[in-house]
Amino acid sequence: MSINSEYTIRQEQPADFSAVENLTREAFWNVYRPGCSEHYVLHCYRNHPDFIPELSLVLEGPGNCGLSAGENCREAVGREILAHVMFAWSEILVDPQAGSAQAGETAQEPQRLRMMTFGPISVRPDMQRKGLGKMLLDYALERARQMGAGCIAMCGNIQFYGKCGFAVATSKGIRYADDPDGDAPYFLIRELTPGFLDGIRGSYRDPSPYFVDDKDVEEFDKQFPPKEKKVLPGQLG
Repeated sequence: MSINSEYTIRQEQPADFSAVENLTREAFWNVYRPGCSEHYVLHCYRNHPDFIPELSLVLEGPGNCGLSAGENCREAVGREILAHVMFAWSEILVDPQAGSAQAGETAQEPQRLRMMTFGPISVRPDMQRKGLGKMLLDYALERARQMGAGCIAMCGNIQFYGKCGFAVATSKGIRYADDPDGDAPYFLIRELTPGFLDGIRGSYRDPSPYFVDDKDVEEFDKQFPPKEKKVLPGQLG
């Protein structure tokens, strides 16, 4: 789909896998930890039944070619993959006492409310802060709604994702399983179907494919160009 005269969003194809993994690695390297694992998470998730191929999307456009004003960057360098996002099915574990017409549970049995999550979302470092990530995510969220997702949950920065309609999940009655007694201001949710979470209280746990072994990451990383791992301020650890 053409977003405008410059940018196109389409489904990721097998021929894109290597380039998208390298893009993801570049986008996350040394951001949250020395090195990163997001490219390996993406690599593994593609083979998981909860992975949604239709929502593994790339944004293409002219790269940062460095041409002077007035020159046609697209004709000079062609189109490149500048951003990527992946989505997967996930679930909310509904509190037994809450009740929900959507989930169809009884008061005696906790039920699982199917919904989606997304990430990693990656923008090539030299193309960040140009609105490409929001452009891609807004398109993907509408596609997710059309595919039947009632809501989306994920961990991220409310300063950015709030612009895409996300709110802190506890404000909607959904707790983060890894911080059940806290506000978890980084755990965010957005209803794609208005009222989808009405009457719902429950908890959300990150799907297991997001957790990978560091040794496996190290082995996978050998196929990419060497990069220096650095301990930087602001990393999570």
